[in-house]
Formats: sequence, C-alpha cells, structure tokens
Amino acid sequence: MLGQNPVRVIVAFFYVVTLALIVFQLSPDGWAAAAVMAAGLGAFAISRLFVDTEPVPPAIEVVPTGVIETAVINAIAEPVLLLIDNRVQAANAAAVSLLGSHIIGEDVRLAIRHPAASARLAIDAPDGSVELMGIGGREQQVELNVATIAPGKRVIHLIDRAARRAVEQARVDFVANASHELRTPLAALLGFIETLLDDKAGGDPAVRARFLDVMLKEARRMQRLIDDLISLSRIEAEKYLIPDEIVSLSQLLREIMGEWRDRQGDDPNRLVLEIDAAVANVTGERSQLSQVVHNLVGNAIKYGRAGSPVKVTVRSDGGLVRLIVADEGDGIAAEHLPRLTERFYRVDAGRSRVMGGSGLGLAIVKHIVERHRARLEIASELGRGTTVSVIFPATPEPAVTISSLN
Repeated sequence: MLGQNPVRVIVAFFYVVTLALIVFQLSPDGWAAAAVMAAGLGAFAISRLFVDTEPVPPAIEVVPTGVIETAVINAIAEPVLLLIDNRVQAANAAAVSLLGSHIIGEDVRLAIRHPAASARLAIDAPDGSVELMGIGGREQQVELNVATIAPGKRVIHLIDRAARRAVEQARVDFVANASHELRTPLAALLGFIETLLDDKAGGDPAVRARFLDVMLKEARRMQRLIDDLISLSRIEAEKYLIPDEIVSLSQLLREIMGEWRDRQGDDPNRLVLEIDAAVANVTGERSQLSQVVHNLVGNAIKYGRAGSPVKVTVRSDGGLVRLIVADEGDGIAAEHLPRLTERFYRVDAGRSRVMGGSGLGLAIVKHIVERHRARLEIASELGRGTTVSVIFPATPEPAVTISSLN
C-alpha cells in the first residue's frame, strides 16, 4: 500500500516532524513527552491519510460458463446443440423438438443419424457445413453447421433450408409457366402469319379476315398476360409499403358496377349491388382496390352460369368492412380452393384460356389484399356457386371539433 501511495507517505512524514517541533517549542525540557505525543499524533495522522474514502465496489457474481452457454443456445430460435467430447451436453427447445429429448448425453452421430453428417460430426473433423435431406421429414432440407468454441467443445447449428428451396422452385415454376403461356399465342401468331404470306391462302379475303381476327385475339391475350405480369411484379415490389389513402369503397363499387353494366349490353340487370347505408371507409390505394373488384367481378361473370345473377355486397361488420362477390356457377371442388391464388393455377385450363384468362387474376388479388393488411376468403360448393370475400380493417372517422365563435 505504501508503494502504491508515495505522496501520502511523504505528507505523513512531514506531518509527524511538524508536530514534534511544535511540541518541542511548547515544552523544551520535555523531550520524552514530546516524542510520545508526536508519535501518537503521527500515528493518528497516518491512519487517517491511509483510510480509503472511495466506496468499495460490490462483488461481481461469477456465473458458470455452462450456464451462460445454455442460456445462449436457448435464446436461438433454430435448433442448436452444444457438444463436449462429441456428446450432446445441451440442446435448445427447437433441437429437442426436431431430434427428440433422448439426444441429451448421446454421441452426436447417434443424435443426428444421417450418412452425409457422419464425416462432418467426427470428433477430429474440421469445422464447416453440409446439406442434409430428410432430417425431421422426407422433404425437409437442413444445413448443418459445425463450429469449435474450445478444445473438445463444439456447437452444432441446424438451419432449415426448405423455405429457400420452395422459393427457388416457385421461381423455376413461374418462369416455366410464363414461358408456356406466352409460347401458345406466339406459336398461333407465327403460324397464321406464315399462312398469310402464302399467295394462295393470303389472297383469299375471307380467309385473311378470319386469320387476322384470330391473330388479333392472340395478340391481345399476350398483351393481357404481359400487363398482368408487370402488375404483379409492381405489387410485390410495394408489398411492404402500406397505403395511406382514404377510399370510399361504396363509391368505388358504384363506378365499377356502372362500367360492367355498360359492357353487359342486353343483360345489365345481371349485376346486383348491395351497399350498407353507413358503410365505413377503408385505407388503401384506389387503383389497386379497383383492380381487386374488376378481377373478382370479371371471374364471377365468366364462370357463373349464363343469365345467373352476380351479387356484389359491401357492408360494415364492427371494425371491419366486408366486400363480397358471389356467383351462381358450377362451383369449385374443395381440393382446388387452397391453390386458387397460385400463379397460373387453373381448375379448368382449357376453359380458362378460351375465356381469355391469364391465370394471374387471383394471384394479383391475393397480393393486393396482403398489402392492404386485409384478408381473402374463398368458399365454394359444387353446383351452387362461389363466394369470394375480402375483409378490410375499417378506417375510423376523424373526430369533428365544433368551436364557438366569439
């Protein structure tokens, strides 16, 4: 302590000498008494100088390493195992759910029984990763990562790659389906153009007119498909941008239903619109909500029985606004319902193409509904028809403040 505080030692020394001189001046004949008094006062001074006036910090509790490691792996959502000498020392809840509770204390090669994992899990194997198929399920794809944290101690991290694989497969399917959908009208166009270039076929006005009519329909079909692809791409790019426009769904429906009644020509009364008197507004993007209504009404008209009514209803339901489009068509079998919003999925591909459908209408509706934080429900009964509902959160009316003028 003296070596750590040389300044305090010097100060104490001069303190003692000064006190001794003062005592000597007061009592020149009393050297013994002066020495005793000086020693006592010096000891007191030194003791006060060496008292540590700073507060003593609280003792730090030392947490065992094993407790910390277990807490860390339990905080990770994906399966994680802690190995000591290649035996499972600890496993988080996700790992126990995937591999079973029996793995604690087992050799890791018994806990994770997979041919591709054996070499990576050997006790002298280097750190790294390997892809495993069938862990936890036949179609499950898992990436196994091994990392050494201390001699004889390793961490195993299992990452589910099934979602990534599904996304990659969806991309492959999308490209294949889009190519197929574009190839069909393109092949028809090329065939008719080649025929018209022939002097004999192209010289007949009736044949030329018939071919040109088909070519026009196929070209428009390609245009619709490309427009829908662009629309779907834009909606997906904006899926995290929540719309903030206040939209009167009842007014929007009146405008759209007027357009459809004009298209119906001789049968304008086929469309039935019912709107609650006090239906609330919704928050959204008006153009996209219009796209939803157009797609749903168009599907109901195309697939409903000829002459049967298409009923469009909008009503308030507590804090929700329900848009319902119902037809009286042939209906859809239950096994098809979960896949109706997939890109290019068709219950009857031939009938859909004849009617000019791109196979993307309900996929577009689903993505718009998700962007608006709404919910899409589809119910159908064979021989009775189909009902599609979109449930929006209602937008509360702004508070009105009335102030009196002085």
